Amino acid sequence: MKKLLIMICAAVASMAVADECSQFERRISIADFRDRMAGAWIGQSVGVSYGWPTEFKFCGELIPPEKMPPKWTPKTINETFTQDDLYVEMTFLDTLDRRGIDVSSRLAGIDFANSTYRLWCANMKGRNNLRHGIAPPWSGHPAFHQHPYDLDYQIESDFSGIISPGCPNRAVALGNTFGAIMNFGDGLYAGQFIGAMYSEAYFLADRLAIVDAALRYIPSESRYAEMVRDVKDWYLANPSDWEATWKRVVDKYYFVNPTNLFGRTTKAELDVRVNGAFVVLGLLYGDGDIEKTLWITTRCGCDSDCNPSSACGVLFASMGLKSVPDEYKSGLSQTNKWENTDYTYTKLLEVTERVARANIIVAGGRIEKDESGNEWVVVPVQKPCPNTYECVSRKTKQPPYDVRYTDVEMAQILYEPAAAGKPSKRRAGK
Repeated sequence: MKKLLIMICAAVASMAVADECSQFERRISIADFRDRMAGAWIGQSVGVSYGWPTEFKFCGELIPPEKMPPKWTPKTINETFTQDDLYVEMTFLDTLDRRGIDVSSRLAGIDFANSTYRLWCANMKGRNNLRHGIAPPWSGHPAFHQHPYDLDYQIESDFSGIISPGCPNRAVALGNTFGAIMNFGDGLYAGQFIGAMYSEAYFLADRLAIVDAALRYIPSESRYAEMVRDVKDWYLANPSDWEATWKRVVDKYYFVNPTNLFGRTTKAELDVRVNGAFVVLGLLYGDGDIEKTLWITTRCGCDSDCNPSSACGVLFASMGLKSVPDEYKSGLSQTNKWENTDYTYTKLLEVTERVARANIIVAGGRIEKDESGNEWVVVPVQKPCPNTYECVSRKTKQPPYDVRYTDVEMAQILYEPAAAGKPSKRRAGK
């Protein structure tokens, strides 16, 4: 009897410990992870393919309904293969796959410098800085970069959350590795916020909860965080009138382009806070409906293909690919490659999972099998660790004397600086 009581007490204690542990861990099956991961990539492709005909044609004004893209067809999704916010992510994934999950920003910069696809805005300036020998994070710093608050890392940060299920701090860390190559301050925090939304979308279905959770992973003092809080509050105060919230975004953020200590500014239509507001607005007011999310986020204007790409990527990740209607996924080519990469959709999924498995371990998680042999991702619930807030002021850290790559590192950079939207040319003798 005594032995039985001891066994019962031990079992109860074991259950209590297991229950307590479960409160500090998140679990998702590999099958579910794959479904949501695939959904995230399809969502990005749907958003960018839908909106690209309107990109930057309407800035500071709503796109009139009659100027919106044609009705969606299954083949429309294949526009994704020429879009910069997708193909830049392939470079980042490839770096992580080849060099390891804890690759340094300097090495990541060398790989980005050797990309040959067309670039614009902050991406172009960041890559040219690298090719001139300015190493990260200074390649994205306002002391050397004319457009540090453009939206570039925001539109290509999706990968960081897709490979970080339930691990937003890893999305933040990856932002410091890759986002600092071409952005600074709010330009960097924006990508960390987007990455955190993807991380949370693996476990949260409620869009407002996803936004709230991700907001904890960027500096609360930042202008970007202020913008997210504003859009959320305006949505809660007026959940049925997205155009009124769009107007408030434009009134407060569209024409705010302060010149900083280094004389750097950003055009309103490229500003990460303006376009980030449209991502959050479209995600919230879209009510979880794909067509509505596409319509609203695109009609907001400015970068009206990248913004629906991010909004739909997060939405599809929260839904899972199985819940996405065939019209949005059946037409995707399995053999096309993204511009100037060797990535097909099939390879993209393979590399994403391989890198994600390594990233989960670095985050303190594990992959375990149940009695049926099914694999599960188990990750610890993370305390948010946002970056220390950094803005340009007279107290800003000035560049050190030597911000350049070494001669040995420069020997690995094969290409000359290129103009916006132009192909790269090899250096003489390379």
